[in-house]
Amino acid sequence: MKPAPFTYHRTRSVAETVARLAELGDGAKILAGGQSLVPMMNFRLARPSALVDITRIPGLDYLRAGPDGLRVGALTRHRSIELCRDPAVLDGFGVLTRAARWIGHYPIRARGTLGGSIAHADPAAEWCLLAVLLGARIALTGPGGQRTVPVTEFFEGFYSTTAEPDEMVTEIHFPAPARRAALTEFAQRQGDFAVVAAAVSLDLAGDGSCRELSVVLGGVGPLPQPVSTAELAGQPATAETWRQAGELAAAQIDPPADGHGTGAYRKRLAATLTERALAQAAAQ
Repeated sequence: MKPAPFTYHRTRSVAETVARLAELGDGAKILAGGQSLVPMMNFRLARPSALVDITRIPGLDYLRAGPDGLRVGALTRHRSIELCRDPAVLDGFGVLTRAARWIGHYPIRARGTLGGSIAHADPAAEWCLLAVLLGARIALTGPGGQRTVPVTEFFEGFYSTTAEPDEMVTEIHFPAPARRAALTEFAQRQGDFAVVAAAVSLDLAGDGSCRELSVVLGGVGPLPQPVSTAELAGQPATAETWRQAGELAAAQIDPPADGHGTGAYRKRLAATLTERALAQAAAQ
């Protein structure tokens, strides 16, 4: 199929983009890689009246680790994150480079962007899960300047965010490192959308017990879903604890049924993937 008619605009600065969005109105969409938006347009699931192509804006492709965490420009491509070998990034945020391999196929990783994925707000997307897990803050620029929104206030529902129509995502800030973190998922074919995904992080005490354990699930509802594992604090870092965490996670979700499986199937997947991801995180 072909997309519905639209007008195409290319901008070369953040200020020009914001002005163009304000001029075009609510029907305009930003093109930041197009690996999610364009297929939806081809199936006419999305029908923007205009596309504003921001891929030529300089200065929005970077990973900068510092005392305040990691800052990633909105136009940083998935492949750039996957190939990053900066020790400052790998030390606290290596889960990002490891998780990037789950994203689609090579052409998608080579063109798709972190900012585009976050703005698209797919509740099963790898970057959306990790943004919630790591407490990311989303920088938005609009006619009134820049504002920063916690990711839990940014995501609103399926493919929906609190960004205004004349705002664009310019940066994603991960404020705190997670040295023991992992993401794993299940898809019916390599590169397909995840049926269920699990992102986890661990904080272990000196005696090897779990000081803190965080789990976020994707593909089980309209938002990336954190689950409570507080009752496992103090438990030893063992396979039995990871199994208990998986069962806890599955008990807290009510996933929908669709062509990929029933709600019960997704609950079982959530338990298995949580257990598996925690074992990987413990081994970091």
